[in-house]
Amino acid sequence: MFAGRSMAGAVLVAALLLSGCGATTAGAGAAPDGCTPADVGTVEGGKITVGVFAYLPYIGVTGGKLDGLDGEILAEAARNLCLGVVPRESDWDGVLGNVQSHRVDLGIGGIGWGRERSQKGLFTDPVYYSPPAMAAAGGVRYASVGDFRGKKVGTISGYLWEKAIKATDGIAEAKTYPDAVTMFSDLNTGRLDIGFIDPLLIPYEAKKDPGSKFTISYFEEPTEAQVAAKPDLVNYRQLQICFYLAKDASKLEAALDAEIRKMYANGTLTKLITKYGGDPEQFLKPAAYQSKLRAGIDRDAGWAPPSI
Repeated sequence: MFAGRSMAGAVLVAALLLSGCGATTAGAGAAPDGCTPADVGTVEGGKITVGVFAYLPYIGVTGGKLDGLDGEILAEAARNLCLGVVPRESDWDGVLGNVQSHRVDLGIGGIGWGRERSQKGLFTDPVYYSPPAMAAAGGVRYASVGDFRGKKVGTISGYLWEKAIKATDGIAEAKTYPDAVTMFSDLNTGRLDIGFIDPLLIPYEAKKDPGSKFTISYFEEPTEAQVAAKPDLVNYRQLQICFYLAKDASKLEAALDAEIRKMYANGTLTKLITKYGGDPEQFLKPAAYQSKLRAGIDRDAGWAPPSI
């Protein structure tokens, strides 16, 4: 799922290019000159065929090449594996369907790890973590959900934060929006205090409009006691964002896992998160419970999620 998207379905706020599970080639990339492509069992030899949908700053295709944070991460991994990249554009459901039927090698674009989806495909190690963050009007800082008391708090209809907001005590008004444009407008005009959306959209939209009156603000996750009392508060918590692969693409998954961990260690991910307006301390350090989420599902008990 995309960071804020419901497990049951996809609510897109970006323009969709195609419907269903069809796909078109937006551009093809050859393996870099002078190196031998890794043998990782891709759909097309020497290339990674990747399902994408339009959702910048996370993913897009510009001039036939991957764009956005996830696109740059995959492109870096592909270069290191001497593999070209072939983007295939579709809508969100098309990306998932094409991965699960192995029409493409993998899907990218802020896809969060989930137990149900892991039964139909493979997830890499996290390429980054989507942190507890919000768009805060007027640059106000909120340390925890307790600070939401008396505030007008909103999100996009169908996003996981909708459940969390409804479960938060003391909110003056819970608002649901049909799209991001309307929500950001209300933040700018003071009709909304706090807005929840995929976090890198916040600095992305603010940069497009120098007169915007909202900023990205990080906050402490709800405690175990708070989640025990109000289970839907779990939707404020950090998510693992991964690449999603076909079920029989284990060789490619292992190769990408190795490249992802190199990028945590060599500073590549720190530079990319910073480029897209995020705080590496928030996006590249897992919460303590993250290792337990996947234990016995698609990782062994000793697995440790990557971190800077």
